[in-house]
Amino acid sequence: MIAPRAFRLLTFDLDDTLWPVRPVIIRAEHRLRNHLDAVAPRVYAELSSDEFTAIREARLAAEPSLRHRLSDLRRRVLEDALRAVGYGDAPALAARAFEVFLDARHDVAYFEGTLVALQALARRYTLAALSNGNADIRRLGLEDIFAFHLNAEGVGAPKPQPAMFEQALQRAGLGPEQAVHIGDHAVDDVAGAAGVGMKTVWVNEGGGPWPGGDVTPDWTVPNVPALLDLF
Repeated sequence: MIAPRAFRLLTFDLDDTLWPVRPVIIRAEHRLRNHLDAVAPRVYAELSSDEFTAIREARLAAEPSLRHRLSDLRRRVLEDALRAVGYGDAPALAARAFEVFLDARHDVAYFEGTLVALQALARRYTLAALSNGNADIRRLGLEDIFAFHLNAEGVGAPKPQPAMFEQALQRAGLGPEQAVHIGDHAVDDVAGAAGVGMKTVWVNEGGGPWPGGDVTPDWTVPNVPALLDLF
């Protein structure tokens, strides 16, 4: 175990670190489609997946900053799709459809033991969530565990760019030597945090080989509960 006073801030990625994200998104997309089939059936009846992709790419070409503003991107694409098939009330329909998606997007199943481990760590360290996605700790009921949450949309830049890590350090009033970032992604999490001088933990739920380049994690754990053996 690391000396208990060595670090004061632990920052966590969310998707695929605390829960598997793919089944969440699949389920959310399914609920979104069911909702639109009920209230705006022409959308999926008249638009193919390729046409949806073209609408998305056209919106990104018009507003490149939407690449890290995932909620705004999905709302805009929904509006564009609804307009494309003739719905005049596209903004209101898109807003409601997005809420259906977002509710389902927060219906997550944590990796076993994760919440208990986070609660134990929060009693000894300041915990913060750093995410490129649009999961919200308040909607997840995690505000008693995480002192704060930063995401790419609010910061204006995604990981691995340094801004999110730097803002987390500023928010905590700490230097990088006092902080550890924990995440599943070799580049976004490990390389990004190491680039600002933070120590890093790679969460390797799948048990595979290190997929990154020259920047390697300071520690590797199979899951979040294993952090209790480190911290």
